[in-house]
Amino acid sequence: MRTLRRYTKLYFLIVSQYVKARMQYRADFIISSIGMVFVSIATVLTFRVLFNSIPNLAGWSFDEIVFIYGFFMLAVTPLQIFFDHVWWLRYEVQDGSFIKYYFRPINMMFYYMSEIVDLKGIVQVFLGAAALVYASIQLELVWTPLRVLLLLIMLFSSSLVTISILTIAAYTCFWTTNSYPVMALALKIRDFAQYPMSVFEGFSRFVFTYLIPIGFIAFYPAQLFLRPEEVSLLVYLSPLVGIGFFALAYLVWHKGVNSYSGTGS
Repeated sequence: MRTLRRYTKLYFLIVSQYVKARMQYRADFIISSIGMVFVSIATVLTFRVLFNSIPNLAGWSFDEIVFIYGFFMLAVTPLQIFFDHVWWLRYEVQDGSFIKYYFRPINMMFYYMSEIVDLKGIVQVFLGAAALVYASIQLELVWTPLRVLLLLIMLFSSSLVTISILTIAAYTCFWTTNSYPVMALALKIRDFAQYPMSVFEGFSRFVFTYLIPIGFIAFYPAQLFLRPEEVSLLVYLSPLVGIGFFALAYLVWHKGVNSYSGTGS
């Protein structure tokens, strides 16, 4: 408990310093937030145009797709807010500045990720919540306290999956130096999580369920609320998938920092 309090205090101290620095560039925050809103609106409008041409997408209606998209947005928000520093890891590994994290008497991954917080990700929370509320009203979903609790648990596990996918890709810089191509690929693959896994067949669906589990980011958890009568036991294992995949990501980080020796002299 003392360790938890200590790390919580340290986190807020580190974040407060970063927020003070970022507030010097308020225009950047505002412009980025507006851009995020337009991207989300454009995505929903794309779905609307698509459904003007077809009655459903692999058996899923427009409102169900909006629900899955809203769930997806909420699930990826923690990655954007708390793990945005991962995009800079390759640069710090390349120029040798990453070596400074070895001299701090705290968990290295905690300290590194705490240094940057992407505040505009908060906007995404409201956009995702708005999509869920809209879809829930259209689909006449009933939200009991138990279902809300289940939603929060599923969002937590989904967030662990999306965090793990991108961070594992970023950690490859410890061995390849430039991890951007791997991260770009991981980001594109992760974006498939916005769609029902039923649009994929055969090998692709197997990969997105068991090897790169993007199906557990939005589609499988969303089934619990949209079509609970169709879910399999696999869906209820979502929290274990999230925790297990995050443990794998931490293991890769640990292996990476142990193999890093700086830029040399």
